[in-house]
Amino acid sequence: LLPARREKAVVSTQSTGKLISCTANYLTQIMLWPGCSDVTGSFRLYKKEVLQDLISSCISKGYVFQMEMMVRAKQLGYTVQEVPITFVDRVYGESKISSKEIIGFWMGMLRLFAST
Repeated sequence: LLPARREKAVVSTQSTGKLISCTANYLTQIMLWPGCSDVTGSFRLYKKEVLQDLISSCISKGYVFQMEMMVRAKQLGYTVQEVPITFVDRVYGESKISSKEIIGFWMGMLRLFAST
C-alpha cells in the first residue's frame, strides 16, 4: 500500500522538487513500468513476508531503493495498491536531495532497465 500523489491533489510551490519528482516518475514509467504511479513517495506499507522478500532482492541504496522496491514487487508478482493523498510542501527546512542522489537515481534506473 503506498500513497499516490495525484497531480491535482498536490499543493506545491517548490517547483524544483516537483520537477524532479515528476521527471523521475515519468521516466520510470516509460523505462520500467513499475505498476504504480509514484515511485518517489516514501510512505509505504508492506506485509512482513513481502518486505523480507523484496529487501533480499534489492541492491540499491538511497532514493533509487524506493523505485527498485516497486519494480521488484511487480517482477515477483506482488500487488501494489495506491491511495491518493494530498502532498503539502514542508514549512521548515529544505529538500535533502542532492545532485549525487539524482545521478544515483538515474544510474539505478538504467541498471534496472538493463536487468529487467
